Amino acid sequence: MQPLFSDTGVFIALEGGEGAGKSTHAKLLERWLSAAGHDVVLTREPGGTAVGAALRAILLDPDTGALSPRTEALVYAADRAEHLDALIRPALTVGSVVITDRYVDSTLAYQGAGRSLPTADLEQLAQIATGGLRPHLTVVLDIDPVDGLARAGEPDRIEAEPLDFHQRVRERFLALARANPDRYLVVAATGDVDAIHATIRAAVEPLLPAAR
Repeated sequence: MQPLFSDTGVFIALEGGEGAGKSTHAKLLERWLSAAGHDVVLTREPGGTAVGAALRAILLDPDTGALSPRTEALVYAADRAEHLDALIRPALTVGSVVITDRYVDSTLAYQGAGRSLPTADLEQLAQIATGGLRPHLTVVLDIDPVDGLARAGEPDRIEAEPLDFHQRVRERFLALARANPDRYLVVAATGDVDAIHATIRAAVEPLLPAAR
């Protein structure tokens, strides 16, 4: 399936394993763009809407326990469909810059490589949830899972998965980036925060004429 891109606004996703610094760099990017006069929507998956917050609790709370991989993928898809319809697409329509902490690639990495669900099935699920809409730029903050999990603190349900799960997730993110180098930026997440931010800014800047 061919990906779709919004004609207005700028859509940026930050991806990567646990402890990679996605939230930190999403906030730094929001601050820079807002200071430059852009209308910015900063959000996350799961949990970017009221419905999503309830679904996030189910997905990440250790008390939820084991879920069928298919159930997990479907709950993430439900969060994403609501996120897109209620927040992302309306913001892009008016020309905003949308920054999301996780998007479709997280499902392809975590439920695909991590849970061993077929990629074709997950792509079809993503198509249903998003209508094929993909980010103009996906930033993959790459980190060795050993280092990332050490940064993450008290583990949630996903973080508590074994190390080999997280290694498979990392490799899938990198494979996705290799397959579409024009739409991805891979940055080592263990570098200096200011240097990483500068690298991300340089990749985002050419996209900004499409934003208000």
